[in-house]
Amino acid sequence: MRALTYYVAVSLDGFIAGPEGQFDAFVFEGDHMAAINTRFADAIPTSFADALGIAQDRSAFDTVLMGWNTYAVGLPAMPSPYAHLRQVVFTRRDPDPVDGVEFTDRDPVEVVRGLKAEDGAGIWLCGGGALAASLVGEIDRLVLKVNPVLFGDGIPLFGRSGYAPAAFTRTAATAFESGVTLLEYQRGA
Repeated sequence: MRALTYYVAVSLDGFIAGPEGQFDAFVFEGDHMAAINTRFADAIPTSFADALGIAQDRSAFDTVLMGWNTYAVGLPAMPSPYAHLRQVVFTRRDPDPVDGVEFTDRDPVEVVRGLKAEDGAGIWLCGGGALAASLVGEIDRLVLKVNPVLFGDGIPLFGRSGYAPAAFTRTAATAFESGVTLLEYQRGA
């Protein structure tokens, strides 16, 4: 069965973006970039990977899930940001069709369970926090790029979903000189 991985940058105080969707305070330069870009090449926007000469073989992920606000960050410049992946955008809007992007208003849990039953590589939950909250019971792995910055306010890693503890086991932790720490967790006791 395919795994759903929530792979995302996060501030020390648990935000994936500022109140207006800002993410410019995250660390984009430093020793962590090469290591992370090599390991998670499938999670780089296609045009950026092409410009950097980074191969994307869909071995880590072949599907990306996004909420509308996460998807809209690249608009209008990148209407199909991850063209090398199957792109599923959850929205209540009625956007114009975009080649390679599936817009849906279906229940995210239902969609993810269907995707997990299909053959393929991993499923990447790109964001946002409200979508992550709705899918918390389906998330198999967490990969957090913890940045050495406090936001103070913003979009939380997980939106409000009510108190429901779920245990994860840390499987790896890599600290970089840039101050970024890559933390990896697997669902479990």
